[in-house]
Amino acid sequence: MTGRRSAAAVAVAVAGAALLVGCDSQHGGAPAASGAGGPCGAPLASAAGSAPETSGLAQGGVRITAVGSTCAEYEVTNPGGEPSDVTVEFSRLSATGAALDSMTDTVAGLAPGATAKKRIDLRGRGPERPGAGPRVKIVKVRSVPSAEAPQPGGPCPASGLRLYADQGDAAMGLRVVGLLLRNCGTSTVTVNGYPQLQLLDLAHRPVDGVRILPGAAGIATGTGADTPPREIALRPGEGAHATLVWRNTTEAGEPVNVPYVRVRATPDGAPVMVTPELDLGTTGRLGVGAWSRDDDTEPATRPPAG
Repeated sequence: MTGRRSAAAVAVAVAGAALLVGCDSQHGGAPAASGAGGPCGAPLASAAGSAPETSGLAQGGVRITAVGSTCAEYEVTNPGGEPSDVTVEFSRLSATGAALDSMTDTVAGLAPGATAKKRIDLRGRGPERPGAGPRVKIVKVRSVPSAEAPQPGGPCPASGLRLYADQGDAAMGLRVVGLLLRNCGTSTVTVNGYPQLQLLDLAHRPVDGVRILPGAAGIATGTGADTPPREIALRPGEGAHATLVWRNTTEAGEPVNVPYVRVRATPDGAPVMVTPELDLGTTGRLGVGAWSRDDDTEPATRPPAG
């Protein structure tokens, strides 16, 4: 088992991203029409006020405001005090309300107090059901400070390092997620040992009571997380990876879920907040592997998890 995404998983993620059409000024599109008679139909009755979180129409500062036969419109508001990158996962529903597939979109650099309007394109995704009500719901909202957002592509971060997580693998309660590091700068950067981790809850508060173990031998074997730590000099263009390993076993006690992890490649490195969705159950343990150098054939960038 590895923390790398399969080619099929990458294809699914790319296909899902292609279904989303941005329509807010931050992304250069036309403003979304959210009033009566707009291209997505009349506004939802619950969108006029505050849609309850349990309805699937609102969650974490995101509201679905209108749904039609070909598209849905939604708003993203940043209630925090710093610019944030907000990622929203939606689920398309069948006639009986069963989840059919999922779509994700990210609003980058949303200013404090600002609201962005967006649109999901539903064309070509199953039979239309006029008058049947919402065909999508909000599954999950994740928000990270823009200054700490993973940057797998685009301009090189000021730190000279790209750091992000892959989608991971899961089997029989075992979870493995890879942390991917790439020197995109102009100088050699040295990493030594293990990445520095801080576990955070939904409100970005530290999570206590979880043991972070060097390596994964105490959790599972064959994960690739038990390579002995060593100093690695990464020249420009070179990369390295580390592995997070845990089990979601639930026994006596309260299960612990950790959506966010703040990662530093070196003790004094710039922080990057990733979203590996650690469903730790009641195990109270997370294994982390040391940085290992990538092969020369390692791709320069890989799509992120969040």
